[in-house]
Amino acid sequence: MLDLPLARSAVDVDADGRVRPGLLDELAAAPTTRVALVHRGLVATAGEALDLLAPGDLPPVSWAPGDALYLGRDSGAAYVALVLPETLGSERDLDGAPVDTDAALVELAAARTFTSLRDVGDRLGDRDAGLATTAVALAAWHARNPRCPRCGGAMEVGDAGWVRRCVVDHSVHYPRTDAAVIMAVTDDADRLLLAHAAHWPPGRFSTLAGYVEPGESLEAAVRREVAEETGIAVGGLEYRGSQPWPFPCSLMVGFAARVAPGAGTDIRVDGVEIAEARFVTRAELADDVAAGRIRLPSGSSIARALIEDWFGGPLG
Repeated sequence: MLDLPLARSAVDVDADGRVRPGLLDELAAAPTTRVALVHRGLVATAGEALDLLAPGDLPPVSWAPGDALYLGRDSGAAYVALVLPETLGSERDLDGAPVDTDAALVELAAARTFTSLRDVGDRLGDRDAGLATTAVALAAWHARNPRCPRCGGAMEVGDAGWVRRCVVDHSVHYPRTDAAVIMAVTDDADRLLLAHAAHWPPGRFSTLAGYVEPGESLEAAVRREVAEETGIAVGGLEYRGSQPWPFPCSLMVGFAARVAPGAGTDIRVDGVEIAEARFVTRAELADDVAAGRIRLPSGSSIARALIEDWFGGPLG
């Protein structure tokens, strides 16, 4: 199986503890609590670690569920993510001057370095990778679901950030995860199929991927996506691993796949999602990466892990 950066965790998610009334208030008062800051989908980092703070290091902030998200605990601490307001530091009065109602929070955020999980995920340790991935995923879920999907009513947040309940129809909603497949497709010559999406910057190539459709198995999704985007028929599959990809809510399920026997390797891109695709040998890929003709996915992605697994070691 692949060693995947965002599939790591060293913290007990404490599912039983998160339902305890008053948990977040307890954690706000506990000196052993450690707080991760999330702002606009980014996490506060200090080098190659999360910039974790104690409650006493914070100005007055909201510890209400939704603003504060319980991430779990280990033998030394309990962990909470505080989601800073999207508009923090950007509000202006009629004269264009900054609005200072959140001055303490603005100062707190200005003193931190906020980094995309895409960029730092593979450099974080196991504990911090798990905490950051969960924090970003939960924050994205709350931001995208302010209203009840059944009736449009207002919702209240419970279970320390893990549940949203409609105050109108009383339905209960949990964080969602969208299944997606991603596959390293090889032919009989063991060449790897790489593709360039139409909306990507020039030179960026990756493995094929796509969402699983209703009523579809993972294996069927692999074969459908490859056929739709490149016209290549896939035969055998091997599961290689999975990891969350919280941008905003995917679970990427990785496969190694082989072109079906006798199917051929003539590529026909769809021209909509995929603008270019080609099979490459290891020598060709190494040369193209070294020369800057191909830009690979980030080290936090399962795509990069699949490519380097096929290649036999790190690239770039």
